[in-house]
Order: sequence, then structure tokens, then C-alpha cells
Amino acid sequence: MMDSVRGAVQTGPLAYEIRSFDRPRIGPDEGLLRVEACGVCGSDVEQYRGHLVRPGMFPLIPGHEPLGVIEEVGSRAAERWGVSVGDRVAVEILRPCRACDFCLTGRYMSCPNRDGAYGMTPLSREPALWGGFAEYLYLHPWAILHKVRRDLPPELAVMFNPLGAGVRWAAMLGEVGLGDTVLILGPGQRGLTSVIAARARGAGTIIVTGLSRDERKLALAREFGADHTINVDSEDVVDRVTEITDGAMADLVLELTPIATQPILDAVEAVRHSGRIVLAGLKGGRGVELVTDRLINKGITVRGAFGVNAEAYIEAIRIIESGKFPLEKMSSGTFELADTEAAIQALADGDAIHTCVCPDGGSDGGSGMAGIAAINEEAANAG
Repeated sequence: MMDSVRGAVQTGPLAYEIRSFDRPRIGPDEGLLRVEACGVCGSDVEQYRGHLVRPGMFPLIPGHEPLGVIEEVGSRAAERWGVSVGDRVAVEILRPCRACDFCLTGRYMSCPNRDGAYGMTPLSREPALWGGFAEYLYLHPWAILHKVRRDLPPELAVMFNPLGAGVRWAAMLGEVGLGDTVLILGPGQRGLTSVIAARARGAGTIIVTGLSRDERKLALAREFGADHTINVDSEDVVDRVTEITDGAMADLVLELTPIATQPILDAVEAVRHSGRIVLAGLKGGRGVELVTDRLINKGITVRGAFGVNAEAYIEAIRIIESGKFPLEKMSSGTFELADTEAAIQALADGDAIHTCVCPDGGSDGGSGMAGIAAINEEAANAG
């Protein structure tokens, strides 16, 4: 049994280091997860760059998409979670109280008493292991766990979070219906999983936008079920949607781009009268010059997408376990703990679609950099 635990600590913008921590003692209501993989999210990139920084947040262990195996679990916790040592689980980011009116009525994401969030809790809070970029993760009594099959490669199973986002944003918040036209602004991992979710819910036409450098991602969007892709560097989004839909415009627009504000304006113009817009792309506090009269006169419903809930995670895990979509094509390899910064940078550079940190090297032996090299070679050959 290890007495110390390594974690990748972010000490500030553009700054990571590996530190060792005492292995926590687990009581009857707690647990300890041996991390197999932790997905790298776009918000990890923006936090790394310093765009999503809050006073007092550093130092901390980031990583809010952890997947792993139950290493230790207290007796009461095992009964409450329905798990045993050796079970593989996905861990939700939030730790809600489970007792307030919000939690009791199924709105636990709005819990005013929640005990912070994984990947966003500073080291000053004992036992410090609050992020998935570490060998072990402390399981707080309020943690929410979902079982995942053990036979899936960790770099595939860990996609429960981005796929859960696609399910929640497209199918649940966006209310995709049979035959709907769906416009997805941004071909990142959550844009691609939104294609899967929209197609699974019976969307009629799916349109995805991206930059010139996103051609590989746009090609994968088409493979996942997108009918049209738009290169925003050379085409006007609103004009193309008008052309594709013969002027009917989109029933639903998902705005998933980080930092950029123009896509929000495009969403307002590209959605049909009485259509729906779901906003999920964080802008780092940047303002948008939005003419609200357009929202009113078009009767648009706008919803903010705050995270992923249990219903979406459960559906996402079912989709992964079904094997019906080639999600493995989103994987750009795994990165060892010491290469956490490289995993984040790979996603930031746009070379990778989905990266994950595997403290023990993962099923492909920590071939993250090799995976990126293969992507670059593929792109060069295609050119």
C-alpha cells in the first residue's frame, strides 16, 4: 500500500508541478479512488491559460472528469453508493448535500450547500486530493458515482463526461425532436458528442461549424452523423444555414465555442423564430454586444448549460458501453501524470480532440505524444 500519492498541481496560470501527498485515512462514510484516467476538458485549458481564475483557487489539483477503481471504501459509504472494492466508477464533478429542497426535487446541480467541485478545490482543504490529475482521488461522503464496465479501455470509458455533456445539452436542454435541424457551433469534443446525441434523438439535419484547422474534427463530425459542415474562416455561418435550410433556419443552436463571442451573435441570427439556443461555451468574462430586441422579436428560448447531471451521465455510459458509435476515434492517446501539462497543451493547440491523463500510463502505455505525432502525420499525408 502506497503511503504517499503523487498529484499534478497547478500553482498558477501556465504553471504545473508534481507533488507528493499523504495517503488519506478513509472513514466509514468515505472512499478512495485509484484513478485510471481523467479527461482533459476545454475548461482545464482555459484555467491553464489563466482565463478562468478565481481569487484563492491556487494551488490545486485540477481534473474534474475522473474514472477509476474503488481502492478503499467505508462500510456506510459502500452501502450508500452501492459499490465494493474493485468496482470501476465515474465520478461527477459536484458534491451536493442530498438534503436540501433542490437536491430532494432532482435539482442537485443548484444545491446551495454543495461541498465544492472536483478539480476546483484548493490544496488548503484537507486531504488535498480533490482533482483527477493524481494517482488517487478522495471520495467525499457527498460524491456521486456511476458504475462503468471494467472491460472498456480507460481512454474510451473516460469519455463519459464529454458525451454526458452532449446528451444533456442537445437532448435534454435543447430538447431535440424528430426531424429537427440542429446547428452546433464548435467541433470540439463536446461538439462532436452533441452530434451523437442529436443523431440518437432523431434530428433531421445536423450542421457543425469549425475553423480551417479543424478539418479533421469536421470530418469526424460527418462520420458521427453531421449532414453539413461549415468552415467559418471562408464561409458565413448565417448565410450557409440559410442556404442549407432554404430559409427555415435551425430549430436548435448549440453554442459551444470557448472565449469567442461572435458565435453567440451567429446563434441568434441562425435560429428560427421560436427556436432554441443553448449556451455552453464559457467566454472568460467577456461581454457580448447583444441586441435583445432580436431575442424578443424572434421569440427565442435561451438556456445556459451548467454542467452535466446524473441522467445525462447514465445515458452517456450506456452509449459508450453499447459500442454503437466509434468514440475511440476521438481519442488522441493517453498522457502519464508527469506529462499532464503536455496533455492540456495538446488540447489547447488544437492538435488533439480528446486527451486524458492516466497516472499508471493507461492501456496504450502513455502514448499521448505519439498519438499527437500520428495525427500530425495523418494530416500531412491528407494534405
